[in-house]
Order: sequence, then structure tokens, then C-alpha cells
Amino acid sequence: MELKDYGLSRERGYLSQYEIDEISLPDRFAPILEAANNLSALLTTGRVRHFLDALPDPEIGNWVQSASEEDVRTAMVHYSFLVQAYVWGEDDPPAHLPAKLSRPICALADRLGQAPLLPYSGYVLDNWYRLDKSGPISLDNIAVHQNFLGGADENWFVLIHVAIEAEAGVLLDNAARLVTIAKDGDAPRATRLLREMDEAWERIYSHFARMPERCDPYMYFHRVRPYIHGWANNPALDGGGLVYEGMDRFEGKPQAYRGQTGSQSSIVPAMDALFQVGHSDDPLRQFLDELHQYRPVEHRRFIEDLASQSTLRDFVSNQADQALKDAFNACLEQSARFRTRHLEYAASYINKQAGSIAGNDPDVGTGGTPFMKYLKKHRDENRDQVV
Repeated sequence: MELKDYGLSRERGYLSQYEIDEISLPDRFAPILEAANNLSALLTTGRVRHFLDALPDPEIGNWVQSASEEDVRTAMVHYSFLVQAYVWGEDDPPAHLPAKLSRPICALADRLGQAPLLPYSGYVLDNWYRLDKSGPISLDNIAVHQNFLGGADENWFVLIHVAIEAEAGVLLDNAARLVTIAKDGDAPRATRLLREMDEAWERIYSHFARMPERCDPYMYFHRVRPYIHGWANNPALDGGGLVYEGMDRFEGKPQAYRGQTGSQSSIVPAMDALFQVGHSDDPLRQFLDELHQYRPVEHRRFIEDLASQSTLRDFVSNQADQALKDAFNACLEQSARFRTRHLEYAASYINKQAGSIAGNDPDVGTGGTPFMKYLKKHRDENRDQVV
């Protein structure tokens, strides 16, 4: 396995291999980009739908078939933000998404093999750029391109994820190498790569630990989180979803898609695939299995190939080399530790918050599932599967 075969790299991991501020969309997108760039102002009026209803339909059905992937992904970033703003930008969500928004986002989503609403890839992976192009992808040199309300809390929330994803490139590259190394029986090299992964996890954890520096839990819950929910299992939409007007294939029926969530990140699933960590059946596992289809196609394929090709657990288990076992178990513990920090943030940023914002339930994740109980369970299962 090689990362380049999946559109990934050691330097950027799952992040876009281009930067969104360098992409110029065709003139037909000019009104769309104007609205997207002005989204904070439109949301602040309290009547964002009035302005979005006035947008033209750029009729991108033919364009999307031949456009570059970078252009399509960039258009998806902007359109998915507009769709989320249309649904969650006023006190009561609508039952219908107008055709001038539903047709373009469905065309973009179809080309990308994803669902027609804001995905993690559009929120994080494709939605960043370096301020100094000669500098690194680091928290003091990256910016968010598309916002909802904007501000330090919203930016920082996204940028912490960007920094984590960049650091995770080492995990992905070493994971791909370990598939071959385990089959070759090269214990010393496997130990070295696992130790590199342990060090990368430390850097990831240091980024994750910085979330509270500039993203306040109250601000996150009330000013960031409300816009990233989906339509599935959301009582504000009566649990039934959203009607995409102008889409004949949906036959006028509401579509219940899952919301953007960090659980759509492919880092931990890739590590579970490499280390062959299994989780017993529960609602969160079913939810995560469903979320797999919301990831970019190539990221799905990378995880699936890791899962089908990795023999690392058996290789390590059959070795007498304690250093190899220790390195393997250290990486497992890092995944559990990451899950623990995720659990802590879920408690402080969501579960302990309270509010009356439509669709913003503190007991339900943005993906639409109760999360506290099962996050603990998955963390413990992860930790229990040492060799």
C-alpha cells in the first residue's frame, strides 16, 4: 500500500493536497461565492433564507461531470455551508430545501460519492489554507476559508482538527508500510515505525489539548455547533429529515442524512483497521459503520484496504520480541487516550451545556446519536485489546 494511491500524503494525511484559497471557480459561481463569503452577515440578520432564496441556480449538472476534483470539492465546501445555514440559520428549520440549493449540492455530492449536506471533509479537510505558503501546516500558520458566523471560537475549533489531521499523516504512512513489513516479518523495522507513530500521537494529543485555549464550551455550543447538525434523528425536523425540492429521484420524500461530526474523521478508523481492533455491536458502532459512507471515497478505500490486508496483530502476537509488543501496545493506548480526550470534550462542550436552540440537543451528537455511554465503551474496548 502507498498513500499516493489514495490521494494522501505523509505531510498532509487526509487533508486536501491543494489549498482552497488558490482555487478559482468559474464565473457562474460568483453569486454563490458572494453569499458564502458574506454568510456571517446574512446569518446575523436573522433572515438568512430571504437572501439565499434570491440566489440563482448555476445549473452545474454538466459542469460537475468534467470539472477538476479540486473545483468540485471547493464548490462543495461553499454550497454545503449555504445549505446548513438555510436549514439552521433561523429559529425554526424548514421542511424543504429549495431546488436552487438542492440541485447543485446533490450534483456535487453525486460526483464526490458523498451525501448532499456538510461533510467533515467540507468542514475541515478541504476548508483550510496556509497564511505563509513557505511555512508549515501549524496552528500559527493556518486559516479557515469558509465560516458560518466566524470568530476565534469557530476558527479555532476547525483549525485544531486541521492540525491533528496534518500530524496524522505519519500514522497513515507508517500504517501503509506496516502492512508489508508485517508480512515480511521485519520486527526491528516494525518496532521503529510503531515508535514513530507513538511520537506522532503525542504531537496529535498536544494539539487536541489546546482546544480550550480559544474555543470556549459555551461559545461552541451556542455559536458553532448549531449549524453543523444533520437531518437524521433530529426532533426539530420531527426526526423525518428534509425534502430536497427539484430532485425527482427522492420522490418528494424527506431525506434523513447524518450531520457533520469529528467521527467522520478517518484517523481512528484507520488505526482500528491496522491494529485489528474490534468493537462489539452497539448503537455507536452501527452509527460509525453508517458514517463510513460519508467519508471521501478514497478515504473509505484506504480504511477498507488496511482492514483487509493488515496482519500486524497476528505478527506481533507471534513474536517473542517484547520491544515490538510494547510499541504495538503503546499505539493502542494512544488511540484509547485520544478517545478519552474526545469523551472529555464531549462532556464539557456538549453534554454539560444547555440551551433552547432548535435541533441542538446536548444529549445527542451532531451526527444524531446518544454518544456519552458508547464513547466510554469504545474507549475501554480499545484499551482491552493489547497483545
